[in-house]
Amino acid sequence: MRPSGRKDNGYRDYSERDVHLLRFVQRARALGFSVADCRELLALYLDPQRSAAEVKRLALARIREIERRIRELEAMKRALEHLAEKCHGEDRPDCPILEDLAAEEEAAEPRAVA
Repeated sequence: MRPSGRKDNGYRDYSERDVHLLRFVQRARALGFSVADCRELLALYLDPQRSAAEVKRLALARIREIERRIRELEAMKRALEHLAEKCHGEDRPDCPILEDLAAEEEAAEPRAVA
């Protein structure tokens, strides 16, 4: 979509159609579609000869991405739960959570090869 012209007061003047298309894109973005996907969805929406199969392909790809992200978040949650179980939460300075984070950081650093 191209920006509409500005009125004398500096505000943009959008037609009802423009507002409808902007809301279409807003809903697509709220579902997590990328900007590129939104362009494609909008083009499909505006094309009366579109193929519903293409729209479904985009939706299924988004679902797969959401499922991948859910798996990543669940793995992060399990790791944090495990670390929290190891921590007694006392007033002592030793903390298994911090120790684990430090160990991961050290392991991620490049080591000199002999």
